[in-house]
Amino acid sequence: MRPLVVLICCLSSALWSFAREPSSGKATHSDIFLITIDTLRADHVHCYGDENIQTPALDKIAQDGIRFTQAFTPSPLTNTSHTTIMTGLLPGSHGVTNFGAVLNATHPTLAKLLKHQGYRTAAFIGAVVLDSKTLAPGLDQGFDFYDNFPAHSASNSRWGRVERRGMDVVHRAETWLSAHQTGPRFLWVHLYDPHDPYEPPAPYSRIYKDRLYDGEIAYADSALGNFISYLQKEGWYQRALVIVVGDHGEGLGEHNEETHGIFLYDSTTHVPLILKLPGKLNENLTIEAQVRTTDILPTVLDVLRLPAAAPLDGSSLTPYFDGAETSGRTVFGETNYPLSFGWAPLRSVRDKGFKFIEAPRPELYDLHSDTKELNTLYEPGNPVVLKMRAQLAALRQKHAASADASNGVVGAGSTDEFRALGYLRPADTLSSSNVHDPSLLPDPKDKIIEQNLLHAALLAVDDARVAEARTSLEKVLQMDPKSPFALMQLGELELNTGNYARAADYWKRASEVRLGDPTIAFKYGQTLNFVGDTQGALYALRASLKTNPSQYKARLLLGEIYFRLHDAKDAQDQLEAALLLQPSVEVKLKLAEVLLAQNRYAEAIEDLKPLTTPRSRCADVYDLLARAYTGLHEKEDAQQAQDRANLLRMKKGKR
Repeated sequence: MRPLVVLICCLSSALWSFAREPSSGKATHSDIFLITIDTLRADHVHCYGDENIQTPALDKIAQDGIRFTQAFTPSPLTNTSHTTIMTGLLPGSHGVTNFGAVLNATHPTLAKLLKHQGYRTAAFIGAVVLDSKTLAPGLDQGFDFYDNFPAHSASNSRWGRVERRGMDVVHRAETWLSAHQTGPRFLWVHLYDPHDPYEPPAPYSRIYKDRLYDGEIAYADSALGNFISYLQKEGWYQRALVIVVGDHGEGLGEHNEETHGIFLYDSTTHVPLILKLPGKLNENLTIEAQVRTTDILPTVLDVLRLPAAAPLDGSSLTPYFDGAETSGRTVFGETNYPLSFGWAPLRSVRDKGFKFIEAPRPELYDLHSDTKELNTLYEPGNPVVLKMRAQLAALRQKHAASADASNGVVGAGSTDEFRALGYLRPADTLSSSNVHDPSLLPDPKDKIIEQNLLHAALLAVDDARVAEARTSLEKVLQMDPKSPFALMQLGELELNTGNYARAADYWKRASEVRLGDPTIAFKYGQTLNFVGDTQGALYALRASLKTNPSQYKARLLLGEIYFRLHDAKDAQDQLEAALLLQPSVEVKLKLAEVLLAQNRYAEAIEDLKPLTTPRSRCADVYDLLARAYTGLHEKEDAQQAQDRANLLRMKKGKR
């Protein structure tokens, strides 16, 4: 048997060499289909050993290609991990270490590199967290078409507003391919379904009723199967390069982490990675060596014989295909998401059977005997610790030299969608993480139960399960009475449900914990205004604007309060400042009211007339004009304006 094995290996090597080195010496231009499956643990896939789940599509691609059993992502967050896949860079290199961080154009994506080689490129995403107009700016570089979410959704349902079912994503991708029959084409399909909340459609909700996470995976696999069947029907599958990879895993309660983003254990960093090469090369090959998702981009370029973008943190995986390389590669991990809660960020190294996690309480695991990472062997003088700390120090120095990291800015318009996915936006938390030495911050291991509760509360709020959200947040306060996040979320919840007195108490407590926070001060002032504490509201709003003068809503509310107090001058000052920040009709109408209160009728008319376009549907504009004309004793114009206001209200009522 041994000579036969040698013969097969030699034949495989020869075929691969032939595939890599076409006689023309030119680049090949196969279609490339990249499928990323969100929140997919490797050990919850059938071909990775889970006998309790059926994933026939993933199993088929593995049979047709190369399955890497030990592939790892450097980040347990969706936008960061996908940016790594698309650039071949670690998070510290590409700088997308937080939601809303911009991917610098100096870091070309795979789409951009392929577009320069004549590829048509398109991306179809399953969640708003990868929307290039909001939470993932710059990730669309190089794509001819990037299927972002609508800026405004008429529906309160999460489907179509913050998430798309896998079959919807696949249908969109197939529609694009059908309209772009000629290649070469690079298509990225992102299936978000396994991400919580776990709500698989029938029949998966029934088949996996006690394991809904697995139900979501099985459904995502069915969507993948639909896509592969479409490619086969069109005759594109066999000649294409197909890559399927998980972006990160899921805690599922291991180490007390219900979801992901906080820790760097294998539960959230070990992902499936499967490659099907063009043709029938290297079918049903399994590679046990440890590899990284940073290796995907250089592998694609190598398979296509295209020049690599330099410098990269990953390397081509092609040497594994013919056995030229067999040893594992060093895996680095990092997460800054704990900073969003005011907790310490984490860094890790996984190499030669050991895992080191740098944290306020560092951890070292011997993965040969402790695959679940339960028994830390950390000692400061341990030779493995010293070596891995040196590796992290070298990486830190390299990243400091690039200085590309971004804090990320999530626009106010994206806040609801962001929280609907269970995340806190950076703007909620920046002041809590402004610590010179992150090691002085709390260890996430001591805070993970709080994070689980906060995450559950955000999802409950989005689903209008107010009582559940309140219960979760109150539990957080029992653990930490000064948790700014729980206080803020409770303040927002009570404010939105009209419990203004309770809301004011929570915002007051939050303002005492987070001194000088302009957002909290504004919310406190807004709530005090609702409960009738005008002087308290004035004080809070002034304090908010002192810290951040560029707050439209604070200026507008302050102007309204001054007007209510018959202080026309200060009201006008605040409203004009608001107008500079956001030239809205709302502010212009308020300013007109202020002018009318001062009997400045002609000025009011001058400001209101530009709002009376033929398409104007605002009755309030004409009401104010009628008052202004009346003040000038221009009865005919006043009557015309009033008639127009009445007509608009009547039409609106009929609709």
